[in-house]
Amino acid sequence: MRIALDGMGGDLAPQEAVLGGAQAARDLGVEVVVVGLPERVRPLLEAHPRLHFVPASQIVEMDEHPAQAVRRKPDSSMSVCARLTKQGQVDGWVSAGNSGGIMAAALFGQGRIRGVERPALGTVLPTAGEPAFLLDVGANVDSRPEYLVQFARMGCVYAREILGRSEPRVGLLSNGEEAGKGDQLVRETQPRLAASGLNFCGNVEPKEVLAGQVDVVVADGFAGSLVIKTAEATAELIFRNLRREIPRSVAGKAGGLLIRDGVRRLRKNLDWREYGGAPLLGIEGVAVVAHGRSDALAIKNAIRVARQAAETDLTGQIRGAIDGIVKGRRASE
Repeated sequence: MRIALDGMGGDLAPQEAVLGGAQAARDLGVEVVVVGLPERVRPLLEAHPRLHFVPASQIVEMDEHPAQAVRRKPDSSMSVCARLTKQGQVDGWVSAGNSGGIMAAALFGQGRIRGVERPALGTVLPTAGEPAFLLDVGANVDSRPEYLVQFARMGCVYAREILGRSEPRVGLLSNGEEAGKGDQLVRETQPRLAASGLNFCGNVEPKEVLAGQVDVVVADGFAGSLVIKTAEATAELIFRNLRREIPRSVAGKAGGLLIRDGVRRLRKNLDWREYGGAPLLGIEGVAVVAHGRSDALAIKNAIRVARQAAETDLTGQIRGAIDGIVKGRRASE
């Protein structure tokens, strides 16, 4: 198993990217190929002999227009990672860089699965029960009902193959449980999901999602991105306040010692870094988008996500699911 890592992507690159790659190579049993500018990456690799290196001469910066930058910079670290995947030299790639750039590099370098209208970013969301899979979380700000139905199908494949849900429960994110609630997109999507043959549970509000009542949560990229970012910020706020308030009194310090192990487990369960990154579903091959603030732990876990996707042939499973729907439509026509 070989995974390419964009050594130039993210706020803390290349140092944290290289450290995360080294941890993945050590702990996950994968070969990690770091792609980046030789003058910035090679010196860091001297301390990590397990890592391989492939040079790139360009970087897609965070503030650049994604598609334009990828076209102008064919030798960017992202584009090189995508080409390595397309050519079969690696089994997938990971980047914490410009998410739009990652999507553009994957689309240009790897292509879409036939029949997929729009690729989607999906991520694991902690809940009171088993984690849910939320998509889209930013790849498509403006969506159509047919896109959301495809997102649901791809999300169900991920939930089955990666999360182990035999019959994933699907919910449509809305501001109310009733079928008539939501904006126009939600109202038009609801009957289509109901007729899709999926295990559709209807509209869900965030409280049902966080209660663990569904396995796959479908939303347009704008709403999905707000949900995941709000969840991350809320978890950070809770633990920041705990760190500030507990030491303020002797009783608090004593109580803090008693609950320390439980708090650590809770923090690990809610820590976005533990979930690694968001797989880009609907493209040919594996690409995982990590958080722009990813440190070594987040990078390591993003590589774990890429490894799981490659091991389970997630792309092939999605291709089969979409191809079956396309063939069924043609037969009915």
